[in-house]
Amino acid sequence: MTRTYLPGVLAMAAIVVASNILVQFLFGNWLTWGAFTYPLAFLVNDVMNRVYGPAAARRVVWVGFAVGVACSLIGTQIMGEFGPLVTLRIALGSGTAFLIAQLVDVAIFNRLRDDKHGGPWWRAPLASTLVGSTLDTALFFSIAFSATLIFLEPANDVSWAGEILPVLGFGPELPLWVSLAVADWAVKLSLALLALVPFRLIVSKMTQPVA
Repeated sequence: MTRTYLPGVLAMAAIVVASNILVQFLFGNWLTWGAFTYPLAFLVNDVMNRVYGPAAARRVVWVGFAVGVACSLIGTQIMGEFGPLVTLRIALGSGTAFLIAQLVDVAIFNRLRDDKHGGPWWRAPLASTLVGSTLDTALFFSIAFSATLIFLEPANDVSWAGEILPVLGFGPELPLWVSLAVADWAVKLSLALLALVPFRLIVSKMTQPVA
């Protein structure tokens, strides 16, 4: 592992571990605390891509994926009130969503990066994070909770997620997991905008010439 981007590797690993822990604690009716830490993975990914290139960013993604798998394996061994803290479907959804979304983020960022093609500096991080976040949310919640994918883990009762309720308490009536997904997606999009500030500051600091 190249020493120069070791901080990025450590940051990604820390975010994945923290998110796996915080996802166990509710924030209101539709979110967990993990929803506020996980989107930072896209910030780390984009900083690494801008400073060190797509190959380094992909290595950091694979480290995050490996850490996530390890957390899922540990979670399957910890019993909560209703069974293991991490079920097979949640593990599959989490791993699949993370890997695909982060690698798509790398590809889009690299295509739009300002140092290669010009254009505004914010275009690449914003576009890549928006697309990656949307993919992440859609993949995770569909795999983990959709009734159409019950065959993935027939013994796991996710009927609670299919309860028909107004979306976010006031919208059209859809399965509960749709409300959870919409709330999660809204947080990701909000943080994608806010993350442009630290992205700009961190990249400027890391790319300024050494005196």
